[in-house]
Amino acid sequence: MTDLTLAQDILAGLSGGVVGFSLGLVGGGGSILAVPLLFYVVGVPSPHVAIGTSAVAVAASALMSLGGHARARTVKWPCAVSFAIAGILGAAGGAAIGKAFDGQRLLALFGVLMVVIGALQLLPRRSGTNPDVRLHLGTARTLLPALVATGLVVGFASGFFGIGGGFLIVPGLVGATAMPVLNAIGSSLVSVAAFGTTTAASYALSGYVDWWIAALFILGGLAGSLAGTRLARHLAGKGDTLKLIFATIVIIAGVYVSVRGFLAW
Repeated sequence: MTDLTLAQDILAGLSGGVVGFSLGLVGGGGSILAVPLLFYVVGVPSPHVAIGTSAVAVAASALMSLGGHARARTVKWPCAVSFAIAGILGAAGGAAIGKAFDGQRLLALFGVLMVVIGALQLLPRRSGTNPDVRLHLGTARTLLPALVATGLVVGFASGFFGIGGGFLIVPGLVGATAMPVLNAIGSSLVSVAAFGTTTAASYALSGYVDWWIAALFILGGLAGSLAGTRLARHLAGKGDTLKLIFATIVIIAGVYVSVRGFLAW
């Protein structure tokens, strides 16, 4: 193993740790940092490889988190699965278009998206008012069209940019069903895992996934998540301050990524 390869491996683990730490600390949105970290810090060869490799890490992280929410019974499975199935179609289409897109243009748009996500983190999260909402034959006529339409749109964005999309899925589920935000967070992980897997499979078939880097990124993310969650407990009551710091970091990083992308464009 060369010194350069060893350094890249260390950076992959540390970058995964940063993403996991932010997820554990503020409870979401951290995966948006994965693509710029993989491309600019770890040094993967192209934006497309960064997106494909990020999608693998996002899917794995979501699956691990989903287990805890499933045990806590916060997942509304019929709603979650319907949203995810529609979103898979959108994610497949988004990934296909994203792969055909010029890498630097994709990065420029990704940077703009980061700024938008950072700004959205500053807004108060609205919760639904119907904790007993259920998708069944009697409610399908009302709930299913909104779930399918929102799932398609969010899935497309997730596949195109290689992100988890939780920041869109949670309000999408709340808007479509009026479920409480806690249920929307748990249910969103079904879609995040499904969209990430779909995007990762599409990029992997085109050779745009570095599996070794993805594995190191995931391992780093596990350690970072534990550390972030532990720190979050000590900082209970300061959630708004943490979100402000995280949003600021994402916005600054987004400006950097978009400027670099537009200059290369």
